[in-house]
Amino acid sequence: MSIPVYPPKPVAGDRVAVLSPSFAGPAVFPRPHELGLERLVKEFGLEPVEYPSTRRAATPRERAADIHAAFADPAVKAVFSTIGGDDQITVLPHLDRELIRANPKPFFGMSDNTSLLMYLWNTGIVGYHGGTVMTVLGRPGAVHPFSADSLRAALFGSQEYELRPAPEFRTIDQDWREADTWTTEPPMEPGTGWGWHQADRVVEGVSWGGCLEILAWQLMADSEVQRDPAAYEGCVLMLETSEELPPATEVFRTLRNMGERGLLARFPALLMGRPKTWSFERPLDAGARARYAAEQREAVLRATAAYAPEAMVVFDVDFGHTDPQLVLPYGGTVRVDGPARRVSVRY
Repeated sequence: MSIPVYPPKPVAGDRVAVLSPSFAGPAVFPRPHELGLERLVKEFGLEPVEYPSTRRAATPRERAADIHAAFADPAVKAVFSTIGGDDQITVLPHLDRELIRANPKPFFGMSDNTSLLMYLWNTGIVGYHGGTVMTVLGRPGAVHPFSADSLRAALFGSQEYELRPAPEFRTIDQDWREADTWTTEPPMEPGTGWGWHQADRVVEGVSWGGCLEILAWQLMADSEVQRDPAAYEGCVLMLETSEELPPATEVFRTLRNMGERGLLARFPALLMGRPKTWSFERPLDAGARARYAAEQREAVLRATAAYAPEAMVVFDVDFGHTDPQLVLPYGGTVRVDGPARRVSVRY
């Protein structure tokens, strides 16, 4: 497997595609979508371009057609997903790999967009895990400065960027359907820093992974996961979990199954995202949230001890289903310096 290459970056004034490759979130929650589009213009100097399925539920084939149109248009310099979802895996069979390979562009997405990021990785293109329009750009109050700095560097830059622990983070979500949500800043808690395990070496490699639940689906479908585990030798694994709050047993079993497939041992380092510990379906209290996070950490350590005992692990990295959010290159270079307790990426 060849190392993915970085696509050309946009500059201020360029057009960027805004797509809904999974859930048509803007059709249900127009407020954060409109706010995200407005901030793309005013704060990032870009011209968003929507497509037929951006604001309506569409078939997998229709969504694939919009992806093709966005990548094939020479005037479009980057592609943003509006939000995640749960069925992007059904879109991938309709994609034209050669068309996308011939027109590489930065793609920003997370959650269910892990499927498309995997597809780009296998196509030889670096993608970007994070930066969705509705959740990051359409955040109530304002785009968090921590998120904005990372997104801006990923969007416009190619330099090395040092990741930092977020100074604060949000646990409890606001209801997008409530008017009060849009008049106040989200409630935040003080940052807790990162947790390091076996931080006794320096690892540098290209990144792979994404949302653990979507990765599990890809493993079951045997779709975008390379059959030869050697394809991931020396890569940096990045994993995070969603607002569905998968139990620690599910996290362990997914990692165990990756181990049985011969995958887990290929990764000398793992960046584990700060877990989401609250949702509208499971509004856990503070004690239950702490237990959930601790149980997830124990599950990760149990799996790596069994299948990747030499691996270095960094916990609570602020990417994925987090606020604020770091954008991570998907297939780009990540350097994990254990002794210095530093993580840097190349955008």
